[in-house]
Amino acid sequence: MAASWLRCAAVVGPDASEARLAKNDPLPFALLALAAVTGLVDAVSFLGLGHVFTANMTGNVVLLAFAVAGAPGLSMARSSTSLVAFLVGAALGGRLGVAMALASRRRWLLTAAGAEALLLVAAAIASIGLELGSATSPSRLYIVIVLTALAMGLRNATVRRLAVPDLTTTVLTLTLTAVAADSSVAGGDNPRIGRRVASVLLMFAGAAVGTLLLRWGLALPLVVSAIGVLAATVAYADVPTPRNPSAGSGQTPLK
Repeated sequence: MAASWLRCAAVVGPDASEARLAKNDPLPFALLALAAVTGLVDAVSFLGLGHVFTANMTGNVVLLAFAVAGAPGLSMARSSTSLVAFLVGAALGGRLGVAMALASRRRWLLTAAGAEALLLVAAAIASIGLELGSATSPSRLYIVIVLTALAMGLRNATVRRLAVPDLTTTVLTLTLTAVAADSSVAGGDNPRIGRRVASVLLMFAGAAVGTLLLRWGLALPLVVSAIGVLAATVAYADVPTPRNPSAGSGQTPLK
């Protein structure tokens, strides 16, 4: 019984999904690309939609608290709208995962990516002609907030279901903690250090690029974000996934 418990413990936690990924599986590369897209979306939402986050809900909850406490330049309505829309998107993403539980991983991810890209394109269309942080057309501003938050909520639910270690695509707090806590300085062996550092750098790069693209308006970075989502997912779907040796050992591989 003790041996059975130890076998179960060996595949519980952050390394469980890692063990189910076939060697050279392209999925982590697709998720890294999505981390860059998150940077783009955060640049649009924070700099262009009036100091609100539609991808990073940790930051958004903090901004909401600041607004409730009366901090100038922040909006309870915008932050609350983003939070509610994100939760709705996450619920839809969860339903999609359940509905497509028997489908292949590629088909499921292509469907989720298509929905995310469609929402981002719709947000781009709604944002055409909208001034950065403009209060002159509040209805359109809220439409863009809702559409981008829906897209990010849907994606977060999908990535959460994948549960690939260190690749949430939207938050970096635990990733940065892991870089330090698992480092050789802390007595660790630097597991997945390349993936962790890459996710930080790519989100940084996405945010920087998004900031630059905002010089030409809100629509451009949102269109680039949609293209990035589709390109990453289609590229992943076109690469054959190597067979996972664990498939014959009683573990369920991520197909």
